[in-house]
Amino acid sequence: MSNVSFIGSENPHLQADCEQCFGLCCVALPYGKSSDFAFDKASGTPCPNLREDDRCGIHTQLRQKGFKGCTVYDCFGAGQKLSQVTYAGRSWRTHPQSAREMFDCLPVLRQIHELISYMREVLMRPDTSSLHTALDEIYPDVARLSELEPAALLQLDITSHRANVNALLIQASERVRGSAPAATSASKKSKTKKHRGMDFLGANLQGADLRGASFRGALMIAANLRHADARNADWIGADLRDTELGGADLRGAIFLTQAQLNAAKGDTATRLPEHLQTPSHWR
Repeated sequence: MSNVSFIGSENPHLQADCEQCFGLCCVALPYGKSSDFAFDKASGTPCPNLREDDRCGIHTQLRQKGFKGCTVYDCFGAGQKLSQVTYAGRSWRTHPQSAREMFDCLPVLRQIHELISYMREVLMRPDTSSLHTALDEIYPDVARLSELEPAALLQLDITSHRANVNALLIQASERVRGSAPAATSASKKSKTKKHRGMDFLGANLQGADLRGASFRGALMIAANLRHADARNADWIGADLRDTELGGADLRGAIFLTQAQLNAAKGDTATRLPEHLQTPSHWR
């Protein structure tokens, strides 16, 4: 077993801690008026709901006020890392000359933290043990990227770094999906093809056998997966906005994030991997 620890609170720096952040996502990121946001906001412009203490003024009412998108965004801890480590507690408010640079660094550092999160997940899974040595070798190099100074962060070729890690993540996915529970004779007849891309947009997969499926990069907006058996599926990059997951079995899933669950619709009967939590808005 690798010496890298992954689960939940053992790695708080990969989880968003708004108390230690300067409200960066509320300023740096743009959004357009839609079902996720109540109005348009440009990059670098503070959201009107952001208070002077860098806290959201409608945090407990975001969904009711039309800001569902805010409740599903996850910076993977990049916000507090930039605020307290990279910029050593110097806020964009008190040091406006650094504001634009800080905002530009947020999406870069977020991608690095996301990669680290995926790597740690693989390193904690017994069913991917054959890849642990290879991941242990490249992990320190990726982790060091998160310690770079702002100018160096902005010069990174993130696409190249993601490609180097992705080869191992794909192998991990294949091992996890290959270890999915075998289909029963009854379910084999209805085995759903493991499509990718836009095939699942609004699809009706209620009760489907999706064990070991690959949903990498799939658009699953408003798809119906109620009571589906999706154990050991790969969810990396899947868009689960308004995906119906009530009663679905997602145990053993790989690369499924809390933000993806927050964007979906489920209930207390939805079965999740142990390191993920049932979103508060699920019923």
